[in-house]
Amino acid sequence: MTDFTEQDLTGSTFRRVDLSSTTFEQARLSGAVLHDVDLSGVRVRAAYLDGVRMTGVEVPDLEIHGEIGRLVVNGVDVADLVEAELDRRMPERALMRPTTADGFREAFDVVDRLWAGTLDRARALPPERLHERVDGEWSFVETLRHLGFAHACWVGGVVLADPSPWHPLDLPWDEAPAVDGVPWDRDVRPSLDEVLAVRVERRALVASALADLDDAGLARPVSSATPFMTGAEGLDVAQCLRVVLNEEWEHRLYAERDLAQL
Repeated sequence: MTDFTEQDLTGSTFRRVDLSSTTFEQARLSGAVLHDVDLSGVRVRAAYLDGVRMTGVEVPDLEIHGEIGRLVVNGVDVADLVEAELDRRMPERALMRPTTADGFREAFDVVDRLWAGTLDRARALPPERLHERVDGEWSFVETLRHLGFAHACWVGGVVLADPSPWHPLDLPWDEAPAVDGVPWDRDVRPSLDEVLAVRVERRALVASALADLDDAGLARPVSSATPFMTGAEGLDVAQCLRVVLNEEWEHRLYAERDLAQL
């Protein structure tokens, strides 16, 4: 087995080679050409696929989970069709795209109600199972820890301009840069109650940001007071709240999926 860590293989040609079970981490494949290749069983996570074109492909079984802007299949842009079907399956999903302050308040109330049911299902499992990962995804406890980080980063650190909004149990995304002072403990195993105590504080943080918010306040320009997102330009309150709302919605669905297997 060959290790190509920290090597520049730009322009390399791999012809009639076996790369089965190969792992690519933080690898740059932009502009790569894949011709007459077998990609069966490939797993792609945290990838950016802008401008990808696949022609002459055979797709007997393919699943895509992610944010889809434009997806053309055999000449048909199916992105809007997928969005409409997802809204049909879960009518509450349409509320996750608010444009008014009242709309944001309603949306967060909806996700809190849905999460209450998810937490009931989680509590029905033995506590140790809530630390188990399914198919390499975060455990239930890790998911809640990550949502705590999202609240701290986008609401505490950006909307409320707190330079140090973190809690030791906050969990940044796996590919996030390591920054001094920002929690990064991948090994700690807090109880569900410990994580939920932090979650209560973080949901109260959002509630305080929403309490007196009006529609004009949604457009207020903001910038990050923490080391995260400092390069982001043109942010406003509405964009930051949408990030947290989207994190809450999507990660609950992931949690439901994995709890069903557990």
